[in-house]
Amino acid sequence: VEFNNFEFTFRLAHLPSMLSLRCQAQNYGWGRPAETSEVAKLAQLNGSSIDDSQLYAELWMGTHPNCPSMICATGSPLAQWIEAHPDCLGLKVQQRFGHSLPFLFKVLSVNKALSIQSHPDKQLAEKLHAQHPKLYPDDNHKPEMALAISDGFEALCSFRQPQAIASQLRKTAPEVVQLLGQVTVEALESPSTQQEPKEALRNAFSALMTADPASITSAIDAIVARLSTQAASSSNGQGNDAAGLDPHESLVLRLNSQYPGGDVGVLASLFLNRVSLNAGQAVYLAANEPHAYLAGEIVEVMASSDNVVRAGLTPKFKDCDVLRNTLTYRPGFPEVLQGTSLPLAKTGYDGLHAGENGVGTPAGVNGSAGEKGQGFRVSLYKPPFEEFEVLRVHVAGGSSGVLPPNKGPMIVLVQGGKGSMQASGGSVPKHLCGEELQEHIDVSRGCVLFVPAGTQLNFASAPGVEPLLAWVSAVNSTFFQLHGAVHGAGSANPAAAGSAEASFVQGGVAAVPASKLQGSLMAN
Repeated sequence: VEFNNFEFTFRLAHLPSMLSLRCQAQNYGWGRPAETSEVAKLAQLNGSSIDDSQLYAELWMGTHPNCPSMICATGSPLAQWIEAHPDCLGLKVQQRFGHSLPFLFKVLSVNKALSIQSHPDKQLAEKLHAQHPKLYPDDNHKPEMALAISDGFEALCSFRQPQAIASQLRKTAPEVVQLLGQVTVEALESPSTQQEPKEALRNAFSALMTADPASITSAIDAIVARLSTQAASSSNGQGNDAAGLDPHESLVLRLNSQYPGGDVGVLASLFLNRVSLNAGQAVYLAANEPHAYLAGEIVEVMASSDNVVRAGLTPKFKDCDVLRNTLTYRPGFPEVLQGTSLPLAKTGYDGLHAGENGVGTPAGVNGSAGEKGQGFRVSLYKPPFEEFEVLRVHVAGGSSGVLPPNKGPMIVLVQGGKGSMQASGGSVPKHLCGEELQEHIDVSRGCVLFVPAGTQLNFASAPGVEPLLAWVSAVNSTFFQLHGAVHGAGSANPAAAGSAEASFVQGGVAAVPASKLQGSLMAN
C-alpha cells in the first residue's frame, strides 16, 4: 500500500516466496569450450546438459523470448508467471514497465572478440524493429553493464580522444591516413570548437566504415605485414606485447587472426578505448556507444532487449549505415565502477530500523564474523539507467546476513559457495500462491532465483566451505527515488510529501521517504 510516497507492507497478507529457475545457455562462435567456460559450468549445475563439442557464450536469466527462463517446479516460463502475478513486480515497476521484468541478466564467457557494435536507444529500436523485425527482434533500448568475475577482462569501449586516434593512425596505419585523407586526419588533430571533436570523429569514422572493401583489405594486409615483421624482429620469444608493439597494435594482429580476410573492424579498433577490468570492476555503456568485448568472463545486465547494431568483427549482418549515423561520437574513457560497499547495521531479523538521522538502514546479521559484520559484505554497482543495478553479496563460511526488501523484483545468481536463503515479506497474495513458491531454499553454485518485490532475503553460508558469492540484479534504486519525488509532488498534500523526515513503521517494516534513502542499503 502506498500513501504520500510512503509504503506500508502488511506481511500477513502475503507469502514469503522465491522461485527456482532453470536457465539456458547460448552457443556462439566467440564463446569458450565447455571445460573452460563459466557459462557451461553454471548451466550444467543449474540443470542443463552440456555438449563438449560446443562453445558456450552466454547464460540468460530473465524473460526475453529469445531464451526465456523456466520455473523449475512447473516447467512454465517465468514471463507467464509474472503476467499472472503482476504484484510480484511491485507497484512502481508495474506503473513504469507494465507486466514485464525490466532487465535481462547474463553471464558471458568470451574467447574471441565480439562484434564492434552499439545498441539502439528507445526511439531507434522502435523504428528498426518495425522495419526489420528479424534483424531487430524487439522494440526496446539496451543500455548495459559488464562486471568482471575474473581478472583480465578486455573490451573496446567508446571513442578515444580525437588527437589520440590521429596519433595512432600516423604511427601505426599510414595506409588508413591515406584512405581517410590528410584533411580528415588533421581535423582530428586540431579541433577548434566544442562541436568539432564530434564532427571530426563522425567524419573520420564514417569515411573508414564506408571505404571500398578492397582498399580496406589492402590496408589491413600492409599494416599486419609491417607489425608482424616488427614483432618478429624484436620479440626475443616474449610475445607481441613485449615486442615493441603498443596495446592497440598487438590487438590489430590478434583481431586479424580471429577475423581474417579484410574485416573493417580490425581497423576500427584503433578508434576505440582499450579497457581492462579485474574481478569486481565494472563498466557501463549507454545506447549508441560503440564497443566490443574482447576476452574474459563477466556478469552482464541490460534492459530486456536483444537489439544489436553490428559493423565489424562478425560474420553476421553488418548495418554500418545505421551504426555510423546513430553513434553519439562522444570521446572519452568510460567510467570504471569499483563497487560501493553498503553500510550494514547490526540488528536481529526484524527487517529495518531507524538508523542515524532517522534513515532506514538494513539488518546485518553476523554469524561468526564478529561485531563488525565483516562476514556479510554487499557492494553496489549502480549505472545511470533506470532498469537495473547489481549487488554483489559475499557471505563468509558460517556467517549470515540480511538483504532488506527491494521495491522491485530481483534475480539472484549464486556463483560460488553453499548455504541457504530464507525469504520474508513479499508482494504475492497468499490466495494466488502455488507450490512453485519457496520460502526456504538450500543454494549452491549454479542456483538462480526470482525474488518478488518486497521480499527480504536472509543469506546464510555453510560453515567450513568457500564463501557464498551471489550476484543480485534489481531495478535501479534511483528509479524509485525519482518516482517517489514525482508522485509526491503531484499529491494532494505535496508539502507533507516533500518535508516528511520521520520513518513510519507498519507491521514491523519501516517506510522511509525516498529523499532519505541515498547512501543506505535500503536505497533498493
